[in-house]
Amino acid sequence: MSTDKTSTAEQDAHAVENPEAAAAAVTAVDPRLLVREQGLAGYVGEFKRKIKAGELGSIPVVIGLIVICVVFQSLNSAFLSAQNINDITVTMVGTGMISVGIVFVLLLGEIDLSVGSVSGAASAIAAVLAVNQGWPEWLAVLAAVAAGAAIGAAHGFFFAVLGAPAFAVTLAGLLFWLGFMLQTLGENGTINLDSDGFIGQLTTYFFSDVAAAYGLALVVTAVFFITSFLGNRRREAVGIPSRPLSDTVLRTVLLAVISFAAAFMYNQYKGLPLATVIFLVFLVATDFLLRRTSYGRKVFALGGSVEASRRAGINVTAIRISVFAISGGFAAIGGLFLASKIASANQSAGAGDLLMNAIAAAVIGGTSLFGGRGRTWNALLGVLVIVSIQYGLQLESIAEPVKYMITAGVLLTTVVIDSITRKTQKTAGRA
Repeated sequence: MSTDKTSTAEQDAHAVENPEAAAAAVTAVDPRLLVREQGLAGYVGEFKRKIKAGELGSIPVVIGLIVICVVFQSLNSAFLSAQNINDITVTMVGTGMISVGIVFVLLLGEIDLSVGSVSGAASAIAAVLAVNQGWPEWLAVLAAVAAGAAIGAAHGFFFAVLGAPAFAVTLAGLLFWLGFMLQTLGENGTINLDSDGFIGQLTTYFFSDVAAAYGLALVVTAVFFITSFLGNRRREAVGIPSRPLSDTVLRTVLLAVISFAAAFMYNQYKGLPLATVIFLVFLVATDFLLRRTSYGRKVFALGGSVEASRRAGINVTAIRISVFAISGGFAAIGGLFLASKIASANQSAGAGDLLMNAIAAAVIGGTSLFGGRGRTWNALLGVLVIVSIQYGLQLESIAEPVKYMITAGVLLTTVVIDSITRKTQKTAGRA
């Protein structure tokens, strides 16, 4: 007991003798308090610090989107028209869904090359069950998504349990499920879907009432403000640094401007697309899963260090299998949206540049190829960049080979930025 008292006294004396060190320790633990106290100057300084430390976040892709809009709008005034914006946001959903699953895999520092073929196989399964077997379309959709998740889990088993490299396993999956899709579709190679059915309306249904788009914008803005405000209150209650109210209000206003502007553009054409609403719901749900649950924290931890995660008691095998199952499930969902877009399941499903675009969207949006950093919202930003470039070049009647080269250039630039950012963070001691 006396030893404890002596130790405490020595610590107190040391703290008194070194007031400057103690002050520095407080500053290091709570740097955002200084940002709050300094107002606008503090935020400018914080922004500069993040840039120097390589914490770019979504800044490059947001700047890229602005540049893309400015360039293509100057070339063709139809680029930012209500119809073109509507088409872009509906077209991006299929690839975007697949990219959401890719984000989970990239967070582990792995890759899934099978998602294109899995998406095609899922659309074939749904088409055969709904058209040839007479199943209700909603039940065929559930079966196709379940099949996609099961396929992903099988890939995860070979990787996590048997120790086969994910690259090799999913490359084999790419070939196998492509063959499975061709076999399932049969000799004709195409199964037409009812454009007015459940699958067909995934991309053709629009909420024509103007209140729908504006109502969604209002709900999104209100939920963002309430969750941010309550989150800050909880942090303040336990003495954790939080954003000032003015910061939360500013972010809410910016989100409101973007949301209501999008709602206005939607209402100038056909209304709010169902596909966009579904995509946003999945983005919110997966973002919550990754950032607000213990499962999400385990995924990030595993992407940071496998050995450290194992020593912390995380079931590495289960997390890996589940992540690949999620990737397969989202590949199936994306395949259904792509089938809905053309009202059929055919032999070209999952082929072409789909795999490249899905992976590129995740990386361009800000998910690191090295694992441990990224958000599902990155899929939205990345696929917006890719589809916007495609539509802009299409308006200018640019040849298909040039489209591939430009998209490849954007992807390479993003990967280089990611590599430089990682090196900068290591230099700053934040990796």
